Amino acid sequence: CSRSSSNPCAASSETGPIAMKQAAAHKTSARMDVDPWTDRLGGLLERYPRLWTRLGDLETRLVADRLDIITVDRPIYVTGLARSGTTVLLELLALHPDTVAHRYRDFPLVLTPWAWNWFVDRAGRGEAVARERAHRDRITVTSESPEAFEEVIWMTFFPDIHDPDRDASFDRDTSHPAFEAFYRDHIRKLLALRGGSRYLAKGNYNVTRLPYLRKLFPDARFVVPIREPQWHIASLMKQHRLFAAAEREDERVLRHMRRSGHFEFGLGRRPINVGNGAAEVTRLWTEGEEVEGWAAHWALVYGHVADRLAADPDLAAATLVVRYEDFCAAPAEVMARVLDHCELSPGSLPETAAARISAPDYYQPAFTQDERATIARRTAAVAGRFGYG
Repeated sequence: CSRSSSNPCAASSETGPIAMKQAAAHKTSARMDVDPWTDRLGGLLERYPRLWTRLGDLETRLVADRLDIITVDRPIYVTGLARSGTTVLLELLALHPDTVAHRYRDFPLVLTPWAWNWFVDRAGRGEAVARERAHRDRITVTSESPEAFEEVIWMTFFPDIHDPDRDASFDRDTSHPAFEAFYRDHIRKLLALRGGSRYLAKGNYNVTRLPYLRKLFPDARFVVPIREPQWHIASLMKQHRLFAAAEREDERVLRHMRRSGHFEFGLGRRPINVGNGAAEVTRLWTEGEEVEGWAAHWALVYGHVADRLAADPDLAAATLVVRYEDFCAAPAEVMARVLDHCELSPGSLPETAAARISAPDYYQPAFTQDERATIARRTAAVAGRFGYG
């Protein structure tokens, strides 16, 4: 699932959660940066969101004849906390001929995909070189690689969606007709643009929106990866240090993270507020209690998921929880289950997963005994609901 790109935010060397058995043939490593052109265009979208939504609606009207035959059929959502395996699942599912996902090339003008892709196709950037992405986790990307950019749309219509003081959970009572019409049209444009039949989205924050998304698309399929807390927290902390250092060095990286809807780590880190506990997470982080803060956050988010699935049997049936450790141990079998759940023909994707995925063997979480005890105390009850002993 390593792919390649002229990724506007790429970096080098540190290994990440799932070790790839096969790397791209031609890979370059680089410091994390954001090119000035992307930074300026991203600023325009950030400053004038209503203008860009109007342009997006105009674009929809201009291509209406091409959209008339397009329907949103069983969209697939991969969602969970960052560093749980969401990117690897996205990469593999994006290899299926039926699926269509956002790509790196879609940023920053995500709201006008048809016009922006027309421009990018004619911009003559030349051959893209595969680069290790900014997370330094062995996943290489190009402008054609799938990426999580639909959060830009959510932030445009719900400007307070990442305010840690506000409840970010959406349920079946949530309603926003303007967003819902724009979002559905946006998905149809991507399907028409890329010639696929199934929309595929990776979005870490969609984990708090499962009931709402199922209301919008009753036939949607959800894949929620989860990871053993100690290893998960270790990976999150590594990424936080990496991105915070890059953002101190270059403010454009911080702006890029904010504009693309990534607040998982770095200087702009914010906890996900799902009705309770977010204030405590913020306090712990502010007081320097990093490990306990991450543990509280893990329990808060996955506890919310467990509660939602327990309360809604139909949502639970539409959701497949994928334990990271199971995926590493038996990638072909787990990938086959994912494809069956998503109602996608398997083809050779299980074999592809087996060839590319293995458990990490290049680092161990460096927690003290007290920190390990803190993680266990904070997460054990929720972890047990997902089969972790």
